[in-house]
Amino acid sequence: MRHALTAPRPPRPPRAATAPLLTLVALALAVGGAGCGAQDASDAALSAPTGAGQASDARAPSYSELSGGAGGGVDAPDAVPLDDPEGEDPAAQEVAVNPEVEAGDDNLITFAVDVDTASYSIARRYIQSGALPPPQSVRVEEFVNYFDYRQAPPAEQAAGPFGVELEAAPSPFGEGKRLLRVGVKGFEVPLDRRPAANLVFLLDVSGSMQADDKLGLVKRSMGLLLDNLKPTDTLSIVTYAGADRVVLRPTEVTARDRILNAINALDASGGTNGAAGIRTAYDLAQEAFITGGINRVVLCTDGDFNLGVTGEELYRLIEERREEGVTVSVLGFGMRDFNDGQMEQIADRGNGNYAFIDSIEEARRALVYNLTSTLFTIAKDVKLQLEVNPFAVRAHRLLGYENRAIADDDFRDDRVDAGEIGAGHTVTALVELSLYGEGEGPAADALALPELDAAFTDARGPLAVLRVRSKTPDPAAADGFTAAATEQRFELPADAAHARLEDASPRLRFAAAAAEFAEILRLSPFAEGDAREGLEAVAALASGAVIEDDEAMRELVTLARAATELIARSAP
Repeated sequence: MRHALTAPRPPRPPRAATAPLLTLVALALAVGGAGCGAQDASDAALSAPTGAGQASDARAPSYSELSGGAGGGVDAPDAVPLDDPEGEDPAAQEVAVNPEVEAGDDNLITFAVDVDTASYSIARRYIQSGALPPPQSVRVEEFVNYFDYRQAPPAEQAAGPFGVELEAAPSPFGEGKRLLRVGVKGFEVPLDRRPAANLVFLLDVSGSMQADDKLGLVKRSMGLLLDNLKPTDTLSIVTYAGADRVVLRPTEVTARDRILNAINALDASGGTNGAAGIRTAYDLAQEAFITGGINRVVLCTDGDFNLGVTGEELYRLIEERREEGVTVSVLGFGMRDFNDGQMEQIADRGNGNYAFIDSIEEARRALVYNLTSTLFTIAKDVKLQLEVNPFAVRAHRLLGYENRAIADDDFRDDRVDAGEIGAGHTVTALVELSLYGEGEGPAADALALPELDAAFTDARGPLAVLRVRSKTPDPAAADGFTAAATEQRFELPADAAHARLEDASPRLRFAAAAAEFAEILRLSPFAEGDAREGLEAVAALASGAVIEDDEAMRELVTLARAATELIARSAP
């Protein structure tokens, strides 16, 4: 039985004559841990010229420190439902949810990493505006991976690009089940070792962007970024509305006044031909291409693409250009008339990330404090394959990553595209396990499985084995990465699983709360019971697992309680 989410959703606005195709946008930048000065340059950056600053790899201060207390950033407008090209009520659409799988039939879980965070930011904006998010906008992995779990990086880069943590404990939300946490952490790169960056900002200046939380916030966000780039970096600006226009050709960030003048002059009007702008942006990125450097298009839009090339034709264009070594990142702004699914696809097909910028604090988080990890990709086509012990595990279910699934046989096919990870970035995944009782597991001759890992001989072997496969940087290659991938292998011993949830790390407990929050909001059939009770349990678990008084983590607790109140106020 599903949780009964009864809080009303806002009415759907009238559909335009031409349905907008693209929406929320995200930053396809990849990852990890760079920070910079504590001063708020968001507004001053667009008026007072200074020298180009450099970021340090310090941890970001709390949100309350950044904003001077609660309530900083851009006020959220009335939330409206995600645009639905089929003309149906978004709340009525089915949301794909991974099924529980019998380990005796298939003991492999294979998927690409995902470092997007937009889904969580979208849900936050809805809840803060007094409405529940549309279920189809909720992606579990993006809720889980929004947070910094303070996982240690690998001790030695020579051993492989990733450090891995595996742990299991009784599930707080699935009676009789175990929850296995997979934490994959990329090696860190100091700012002074980060390669030079060639960034092309592709800015939507169509009429729909005329709002302070859209183009106004884009301008302030670019000012923040400019303050934290290296003097050797270059920045270009392409705008699009009914047609595209090169506003700023590749310019070193030391020419700060020239760049700020170009940003200040931006205005919004006209239709939305995004595809033409994408082509021009790619061409400009190629013109200023840095061999061995970072070459990236950053798309900033509210996703209202309603002219030009769209759909699969647009995706093919993006896939073709990524092979030239230019990636695309997506940053979404505003809450009206956007197609979240297509924005995610643009970032995924372009080997980038997808983030939703709903405040200057979120811009600072993405473009300042996570600058190195956002810009510098350390591993491409990263695939994870978890093999569970079929003598100990009866069934398994991966939470989230539904649209990142990869066929088991494609794990070692290096032609298959997967996800990207930036310097210092952490990817977290949760797998729910149902275990056999003592003496209940199957005999070896009763399993109809392909060849098992050599460690799996009986129930006393490892509970699971994780393999991480990825391509690493190669400056001589056209796309900057090796053609063949390397592989790392990690085990979770059966006796290493915690007997009690309280003994598990705060990382596992908080990730479990974030995942259950998403499961409830997306109306997962595995999130059974009363929604209010479930959300209260989420808030309680998360509250006791906050790491180092992290403000973003505390915010999840507040959001879960706010969602509970929304439902309570609407209950008959």
